[in-house]
Amino acid sequence: MNETDGLRYRRLNRAKIITDEPQAPENKNSSYSGKVFRVTLVTLAVSLLVPLIGAIILLESPIEPQYLSFLEPPLMSGALEPNFKLRQAERLFEGQLIGPESMANIGGVLYTGTADGKIVKIEDGKMHTLATLGRPPCGTQKDEPNCGRPLGIRASQNRTLFVADAYLGLFEVNPFTGEVKELVSTQIPVNGKRLSFVNDLDVTRDGRKIYFTDSSSKWQRRDYAYLFMEGINDGRLLEYDTFTKEVTVLMDDLRFPNGVQLSPNEDFVLVAELTMARIRRCYVSGLNKGGLDLFVENLPGFPDNIRSSSSGGYWVAMSAVRPNPGFSMHDFLSQKPWIKKIIFKLLSQETLMKFVPKYSLVVELHDSGVCKRSFHDPHGTVATYVSEAHEQDGYLYLGSFRSPFLCRLNLNEV
Repeated sequence: MNETDGLRYRRLNRAKIITDEPQAPENKNSSYSGKVFRVTLVTLAVSLLVPLIGAIILLESPIEPQYLSFLEPPLMSGALEPNFKLRQAERLFEGQLIGPESMANIGGVLYTGTADGKIVKIEDGKMHTLATLGRPPCGTQKDEPNCGRPLGIRASQNRTLFVADAYLGLFEVNPFTGEVKELVSTQIPVNGKRLSFVNDLDVTRDGRKIYFTDSSSKWQRRDYAYLFMEGINDGRLLEYDTFTKEVTVLMDDLRFPNGVQLSPNEDFVLVAELTMARIRRCYVSGLNKGGLDLFVENLPGFPDNIRSSSSGGYWVAMSAVRPNPGFSMHDFLSQKPWIKKIIFKLLSQETLMKFVPKYSLVVELHDSGVCKRSFHDPHGTVATYVSEAHEQDGYLYLGSFRSPFLCRLNLNEV
């Protein structure tokens, strides 16, 4: 072995020195940064959780939710198969009509009520105010109790309009002069309970009887989210006799009763029970008079107004659905009242509405209650917050309790 080889050998077998000292100064800095990050994260979490837990414990919930039970929603298949047919609708008077909840026709003239307390007349493509039921100021939910909020509207065969105002009661309106006549005031209790949320109505062909819903004796229209989430059963179906001026309770203990529709023979009245996703039936004449039963239950969404269809069935509008397959928040929370209480301790009604998917659905039911067909707008791209489907001259007019427009769908094209 020469000298060069010996030097190489000694270098390869140099002893390694093991020490407790850190190998690189940057490891110490990294450990320190990690500790700072963890401390910061824990501090931030505590600063958020402590107020949140305090709010949950100390704040009062505005609602006392009821324990409810639902069947599994029906599959979105067959007649309920999702589609985009509501997207074929056209928007009318966009930005000019705020919340046209319901509609009625007298000849070729369309009438509707708006969020600012007006009864509007639409003729030959032009719109003007026919009447106002309350007094200004109008325009916000805070103003509604004085301004009024027209919801259900109907035309009788004697060419008279009947209007259900959520805060003020039932009215008769002359469709030509705009003259307003009060029929039932919410200031007068019925059977010891006040009328807090007058909602929809229907009238017999002779104009003698008016059937209408009062959605709650506790909550007003501006608090409809509280009513829906609480699930309280203090709603009623009532009958007003235009001759005797008497108001009679036909059904009570209803959970958010909404839309009303007489049968073609006027022997029964259908009532949408929104919170329960079903439609009840009350017999008002014939051999079954006074009888009550379920017309259809476990609907794919939450029914608003009901209107007759030209086929002898019924149009039912739904502004929110119970998707299957999918996830229904309302069904999930129905057996968890404590979560509902927490939600309303932390969120306002308006904030909560932002989390509701904009899925619009209109179904046509046979006279037996079986679904015949359905029109969808899965993301509310065109038709949003649909409250009513009103058929007239081959078109389906779609009302909304919230949107700033009216929609019109050509039934011959779908």
